Amino acid sequence: IQELGVSTNANYKITFMLDSAAMITVHTPRRGLIDVKPLGVIWGKFSEYYSKKNTIMFDDIGRNFLMNPQNGLKIRPFMKAHLNRDKDKELLKLTQYLKEIAKLDDFLELNHKHWERYLSKKQGQ
Repeated sequence: IQELGVSTNANYKITFMLDSAAMITVHTPRRGLIDVKPLGVIWGKFSEYYSKKNTIMFDDIGRNFLMNPQNGLKIRPFMKAHLNRDKDKELLKLTQYLKEIAKLDDFLELNHKHWERYLSKKQGQ
């Protein structure tokens, strides 16, 4: 996020950024103790604005949304920024997806795992 200048550029319209400092530790039978990002904190604190129906979280580590899998979208990692800055178009494509799903009242029926397929269908209509 720092490499992209998200927190210092007024062109980004980000409501929340939860980094590793906001993570909590949970125990899972399969993986043992892991750290996850708790969207429930946002939903509890700002329930009049945010819920499972209108929240999406991007991360390149899928286990980070283990507590809220329906609200997570796993993105490709942004690696070697100094070499790939001009070639990485992941967030540009995601912008189009976000514009499409912003029209919906409820994200619960979406499968964010297939966001590119959803976007292709919508753009083909």
